[in-house]
Amino acid sequence: MKLEKNEKSMIFSSTEIPDVFFTEYMSEANGDYIKVYLCMLFLSKYDKDIKLNDLSKRLNIPLSTIQAALNFWEEKGALTKKVNGYILNDLQEIELHKLYSPNLTLSPEDIKKNQDSKYRAKAVECINNMYFQGVMSPAWYSEIDLWFKKYKFDEQVMISLFDYCFNKSALHKNYVKTVAEAWNKNNIKTYEDLELYYQRYEKLNKIKKEIAKKLGRFSPLTQFEEAIIEKWVVDFNYGLDVINIALKKTTSKANPSFDYLDKLISDWHDRNLKTVTDVNNFLAEIKQKKKNIKQLEKKTNYNNYEQRNYDDLNNLYANKK
Repeated sequence: MKLEKNEKSMIFSSTEIPDVFFTEYMSEANGDYIKVYLCMLFLSKYDKDIKLNDLSKRLNIPLSTIQAALNFWEEKGALTKKVNGYILNDLQEIELHKLYSPNLTLSPEDIKKNQDSKYRAKAVECINNMYFQGVMSPAWYSEIDLWFKKYKFDEQVMISLFDYCFNKSALHKNYVKTVAEAWNKNNIKTYEDLELYYQRYEKLNKIKKEIAKKLGRFSPLTQFEEAIIEKWVVDFNYGLDVINIALKKTTSKANPSFDYLDKLISDWHDRNLKTVTDVNNFLAEIKQKKKNIKQLEKKTNYNNYEQRNYDDLNNLYANKK
C-alpha cells in the first residue's frame, strides 16, 4: 500500500521568516538584496533549481546586482556557497551562536560589573525603547556591553551614539561601530567631551563652507582639501579670522590653489604667529623690508643686495594685498 502526502496548494502555504532577519540583517541590506534573499528563501522550500539569469528576469534585477546580493548574504553568513548552488543557513542558529560563543575580551568579573551597573542597565533599556521599539535583538546587548568596555563611554555618550545613527537612518552594527571608533579616536568618553567635539565639528564645517564660498567653489571640496582645512583649524588652532587674511591674498590670482594657501598658513604657524595681530604685524614687517630693500637698491644700484635672503618670501608673499 502506497501512501502519498496531500500537498497543500500554494495559495494556502506560507514562507516563514525569523524575527532576527528584521532585527539583525534587513537594515544593512538594500531593497534588491532583500528581494533576492526572500525569493531564494521561497524557492528553497521546493528544492527548485534556478539559474541566475532566470532569477534576474523573474525579479527584474540586473544580473550584476543578483551576484552582488549573493556575495552580500554570503558575507553575512546567511548563505553558504556550494559547487552547484547555495545553502540557506538558519539565521536563528547563527545569532544563537554569536550570543553564546565564549567571549574572550571580557572576564567574568567585567561582565558581572557591567550587569550590576544600574545606570548602564537604564541606558541600555532607554536604547531598546527609543530606537528598537522595545524589541532589540539579544545580540545588541552583548555588542553594547563590549563597546562600554572597549571605548569607556559613559551612559549619555552611548545613548547619543545610537541617537546619531538612528537619525542617519543607519542603525546597524557596522555603522554604529564605525561611529564609535571615530568618537574614540577623538578621545570622547563623557558627554562633555561629546559636546566639545560637536562644537569643533560645527566650527570646522562652517569654516569649510565659508572658504569654498570665498574661493567661488560650487563643487564639493575634495577629501584632500578638507584634510588641509582640518589641519589649519584643529592642528594649528586658527579661526576664520586668520584664514581670511590668506584668502584675501588670493584675490589677484587667476587660479588660487589650496597648495598656495597651505604654504602660506603653514608658514605663519611655523613662525608661531597665533592671532590676527601677529599675522598682520608680520606681513607689515615683510612689506617694510621689501620697501627698504628697494630704496637701498635705488641709492646703491646694487640690485642683488641681500635679495637672495628674501627670494622664498617674495614668491610666497607676491600678492601685496
